[in-house]
Amino acid sequence: MPISFSVENVAMPDIDNRKVVDWVHRVAARYGKRCGDIAYIFCNDERILEVNRAFLQHDYYTDIITFDYCTDNTISGDLFISLDTVMTNSYLVGEPYEKELYRVIIHGILHLCGINDKGEGEREIMERHENEALELILL
Repeated sequence: MPISFSVENVAMPDIDNRKVVDWVHRVAARYGKRCGDIAYIFCNDERILEVNRAFLQHDYYTDIITFDYCTDNTISGDLFISLDTVMTNSYLVGEPYEKELYRVIIHGILHLCGINDKGEGEREIMERHENEALELILL
């Protein structure tokens, strides 16, 4: 099943797609999951705001919106990533843009694997899982 990369209103980010695909498969396997159809859609802030308003009734910018189509142990979904917000966040947290982009790329996969970040104490758990996953690609 494919993992695809496309863009809306932005240039394709400078990432090694094959490396990301391999990484996503390895991270999913750590959670007992296999990858189905996963579509990364890189966009700008205006596009992610449109998606946020239309599908989630949220009126704010975000770095990622994950649409979950998982079945059983197969993770599938559409992951909209705002490169504008990733850039802003990288500046705010003092991390290189590439590292922040990879963090967001895997953040959506972790959601599809069942890790949440909205409840009390869940953000810290998500960050731990993100950091563990980042170690696998930033070596």
